[in-house]
Amino acid sequence: MPTATATSRRGATLEQENYLWKGKNSKGKPVSGELRGQSSAEIKVLLRKQGVTPLNVKKKPKSLFERKKKVKAADIAVITRQVATMLLAGVPLITALEMVGKGHENESVRKLLATILQEVQSGTPLSKALRPHRTHFDDLYCDLVAAGEASGTLDTVFDRIATYREKAEALKSKIKKAMFYPIAVVCVAILVTVILLLFVVPQFEAIFSDFGADLPLFTQMVVNLSRFLQESWYYFFAMLTVAIWFFIRTHRNSQKFRDKFDRFLLKIPAIGPILHKAALARFARTLATTFAAGVPLVEGLESSAGASGNALYREAITNVREEVIAGLQMNTAMRTTGVFPDMLTQMVMIGEESGSLDDMLNKVANIYEMEVDDAVDGLSTLIEPMLMLVIGIIVGGLVVAMYLPIFQLGNVVG
Repeated sequence: MPTATATSRRGATLEQENYLWKGKNSKGKPVSGELRGQSSAEIKVLLRKQGVTPLNVKKKPKSLFERKKKVKAADIAVITRQVATMLLAGVPLITALEMVGKGHENESVRKLLATILQEVQSGTPLSKALRPHRTHFDDLYCDLVAAGEASGTLDTVFDRIATYREKAEALKSKIKKAMFYPIAVVCVAILVTVILLLFVVPQFEAIFSDFGADLPLFTQMVVNLSRFLQESWYYFFAMLTVAIWFFIRTHRNSQKFRDKFDRFLLKIPAIGPILHKAALARFARTLATTFAAGVPLVEGLESSAGASGNALYREAITNVREEVIAGLQMNTAMRTTGVFPDMLTQMVMIGEESGSLDDMLNKVANIYEMEVDDAVDGLSTLIEPMLMLVIGIIVGGLVVAMYLPIFQLGNVVG
C-alpha cells in the first residue's frame, strides 16, 4: 500500500509548469531552452542528465493576455473516452487517471484530475471523488459510476458514459449550428442596414437638398431613419445592450421565464422541429444509458427529465415518472402526456414486452439524431439563399428609396 508521501508525489505529477533555463554544455558553451516539470530542482536534475550545467532556472512568466482555459464539456467527453479505453484494456483506474491527466494540454483539466486522483488514492470511491465537481460531473455521471463500482463493471459503464457524452456533444453541436444560421441572417441584415443608413444615405441627402422639392414618402422615411441613427445611435446601442443584459439575467434567475422561452423556441418554424427531435433524442439516449448501467427505471426517468433540455419534455417525463411509480407501464404513461410521438411509445412498448428497453431506446435515439442531422443540413441549405434574399431586399429597397427623387426629377424635366 502506498505511503502518504508516495501518494502526494503521484498526485503532484499532474502539477507541471514550464521553466526557462540557461546553462553550459559539456564544451563550456552557453545554452538555453524550455522544459516542463514540477519544480526547478527537477529541471536541474534533467539538465545534468543531459550533460548541461544549469546556471539559471526560473518559471516561465505567463502572458498578460493569456487566459486560463476552462474545463469544457467536450474535455470531459474526451477524458471519459480515454479512461474507458484504458479500463477496457485492463489498465488500473489510478494509472488510467494519472496517464490521462499527464497527457492533457489543458492545465485546468490536469488540476481537476489531480484532485480526483488524490482522493481515489486515499481510498475514496471514484463516484464520491467526482461528486464535489458537479460543474463537470453531474449527478447522472456520478450515479452511473457508482452503479459500475457496485456491480464491478466500471470499465463497461465508463464505455457507456463515454458514448453517451460523445453523442450528447455531437447533438449539442448540431443544435448550435441550427440556431447560428438564423441569428447570422438577422445580424448581417442589421449590420448592412446600419452601414447604409449611417454612411450612404447621408451622401444622397446632401444631393436631395439641392433639388428644392418634396421627397417621395418612402425616401423621406429612409432619410428620417438615417437622421435618427446619426443623432441617437448611442441611445439605440444603450437600449440594445440593456435589453440583452436584462434577457440574460432574467433567463439565468427565473425558472418560469426559462420554461416559457423553451416553449417559445419549440414554436419557431424550421427551428422548432429540430429542437423537438433533439429533446426526444436526449431523453431516449439518457434513459437507455442509465437503464443499461443498472440504474432503476424511476431514477433513470428523473435523470432523463433533466437531460431533455426543454421545459415541455421535462414536465412530461416527470409526469411519466409519477405514473410509473403508481404502477402504470411506461409506454401507457407516455401516451397520456400527449407529447411523445407514436413511434417512440411503440418502441418503448416493444422494449418493455421483450425485455430490451435499453436497446430500443438506443435505436430511437439514433433515429432522432440522424433526423436532427438531416434537418440541420437542410436548414443550412435553405438559409444561404434566404440570406442573399434578405440582404438583397434591404439593399435594393434602400437603393430604390435613394433613386426615387432622381427618377421623379427626370420625369418632371421630360
